[in-house]
Order: sequence, then structure tokens, then C-alpha cells
Amino acid sequence: MPTAHESHTRRAHHLKVAIVHDWLVIYGGAERVLEHIIDLYPDADVFSLIDFVKDDQRHFLRGKTPITSFLQKIPGARHHYRKMLPLMPLAIEQLDLSSYDLIISSHYSVAKGVLTGPNQTHVCYCHSPMRYAWDHYHEYLREMNLERGLKSWFARWQLHRIRGWDIQSANGVDQFIANSKFVAKRISKYYRRTPCVIPPPVDTDLFCLETERDDFYVCAGRFVPFKRIDLVAQAFTSMPDKRLILIGDGPEMAKIRSKAGPNVTFTGFLPPEQVRAYLAKARAFIFPSEEDFGIVPVEAQACGTPVIAYGRGGALETVIPWPGTPQQGLYPTGVFFHEQTAESLSEAVWQFERIATELDAEKICQHAQIFSVPAFKASFARAVNEALKAG
Repeated sequence: MPTAHESHTRRAHHLKVAIVHDWLVIYGGAERVLEHIIDLYPDADVFSLIDFVKDDQRHFLRGKTPITSFLQKIPGARHHYRKMLPLMPLAIEQLDLSSYDLIISSHYSVAKGVLTGPNQTHVCYCHSPMRYAWDHYHEYLREMNLERGLKSWFARWQLHRIRGWDIQSANGVDQFIANSKFVAKRISKYYRRTPCVIPPPVDTDLFCLETERDDFYVCAGRFVPFKRIDLVAQAFTSMPDKRLILIGDGPEMAKIRSKAGPNVTFTGFLPPEQVRAYLAKARAFIFPSEEDFGIVPVEAQACGTPVIAYGRGGALETVIPWPGTPQQGLYPTGVFFHEQTAESLSEAVWQFERIATELDAEKICQHAQIFSVPAFKASFARAVNEALKAG
């Protein structure tokens, strides 16, 4: 008996499909989603503003060569593409999709802005509305050192124009799919549209349940300001009897390392299999940032590892805080801290250690399965079918 997404693929076989992704530079969370969308539509053509993915990471493209915009040929685009934001709306509109029946955009910046006609169906999987133009606007200006001066006013004017374009281009989408309820609220607020919610796929089959744990905590991610790796290092430095493993790299690495205590270990970037090994053996995974969804906490739970998370954003949808509601089948998978401070995180760690024996690794692992790849593909195929019927 064929699976739901296999049946869907056969029904959609006669359609000419285009998949549009903002930019292709690394194999990250959004690219994992793209990978499984390509699996659903193996004959689709892939479009992107730029494609600079390294050869050893291109497996997720399934052998496809993406069609890129004029930004690909601008000198320095590989390293400075983010500075080309003012050109991105124009660039995405130059991609010619007029011959396609179904357009699927994988959107977190401008991908949904491709031009489509009345006889085409456009489904947008929205990882996030353009955060630096909306709710991260002032944070973006601070991080880019654009709070004062002529450059600041030019940047503000550009972002003002982009917000208008972002709203207008939402009109070309027939069906929005949000990756979380948190993102759905933002789509509703900014675009006045009601999306369905389909969590991104997590390859839970790669993770094995582990019931024996070592005496360390782990945090993984890019060392950039909004990830708040700094407060994790600060919190554990104030608890010298507890070991912390920090996995990842980025521009904040040197600053964080200089202030961390000897109980904090920095591994740098690690291949996926080594990250999985740390996740499986840790006492708990620390998730300090406000994310639209957050895949790594689900990966940790797929190992049976509890999560200590900042209680905002996507974590509210992936982590069941102690004590849970077992009578409804919702067993606790971790604890939350409610202020993005080292002190609040430290208190959550102490709370976790008091109730850790009440967290069942097998139940935690079972909870992660609702975010599996087959669950995503079945839900995504169903949503696209409904959009095609409505069109």
C-alpha cells in the first residue's frame, strides 16, 4: 500500500513544479525542509537567489542544479549576500516561473515574492516572515551598528520600503503554511492571512533512545547574538560544579570563551554524528534562544534527553514542561526558564536537578516522533492537495 505522500506524488506527476528557496549557502534547518520537499516533488526545478553550497554539503539538493538570479554573478556575493538585501525583491521577481503549474516557496526572506499568475497555485512554507524588517528591526540595526548617522537613515528607509513590498507580495500566495503556531501568529499579524501549521521534519530515525547519561549538559548552535550562547556560558560559569559542553562556532566564540570558566568546554564545529553522541549522553540539552521552531531540541528529545528551554517561541510547541498533564497523554520532557538571563537559567537547572528522576526517557523519545519526516511529508502533501483543489 503506497504512503500518503507517494500517492500525492503520483497525482502531482502531471504538474510542472517549481520550488523556490531564498538562498543556498549552507545545509541548515531551512535546507533540511527543502530536502524533503524535493523528495516529494523529485521532478521539480529548484530556484534560488544564489547558490554557493559547498560540494560536500550538496546532497540535500538531490543532484539538482538550482536556477539562480542575477545576484549570483555580482562580485563578492558569496560572502556579502546579506548586504544585497535592497536588491533581493527585484532579484526574486526576475525569476521566470510562468511555465509552472505549482510553485512552492520555502520562505524566510523574499522567496514568496516570486511573480505568479491566476492559473498557477503558489504554496508558501514560511519558516518566518522577514524578521529584520519586522519584529527584529531594532535589534538588526543595533547588531549592524546602524543606529545613528546617514547610513542608519538609509537602512531604515530601505527596510521601510521592503516592509511594504513584503506585505504586497503576500497577496501572490494562495496558501501559507507556517512551521509553528508562533510563526502563524506573525503571518496573521503582518500579512492578515490564516496559515495552516506543519512543523518542520526532524529525522528522528537518526537518533537512538539512550537511558544512561553522563554528568554534563550540552548546548549547540551558531555563536551569534540572538542564539544567546553567552548566557549559557555565564550561567554555568556561576555553577562551577556542573559541566557544560558548547558545540558550534561563530563570531561570538572568542568573546564567550574569554569569560567562561574551566567547567565550560568548547568543541567548535562538529560533524552530525558527534553532535548526536553528545545529545544522547547529556543530562539535558540547553536551549536559550527564542526561535521560530528549533530543530535541535527535538533531536535531543529523540534521544530521550530532557530540554531546559527559554519559554518563548517554538520551544512552547516542542517541549512539554514539568509537570506536564499525563492524564491527557502529555508527559513532561523538560523545564522552562522565563527570563533570558543567566540567573533565570541557573534557577531552571537547579529545578531540573530536583525533578530529573520524574522525566521518563522513553516518553521523551516518543514525544519527538510527532515531528518525524513521514509525519511532515504526509501533512505537507495533504496541504498542497487542498491548495490545488481550491485553485
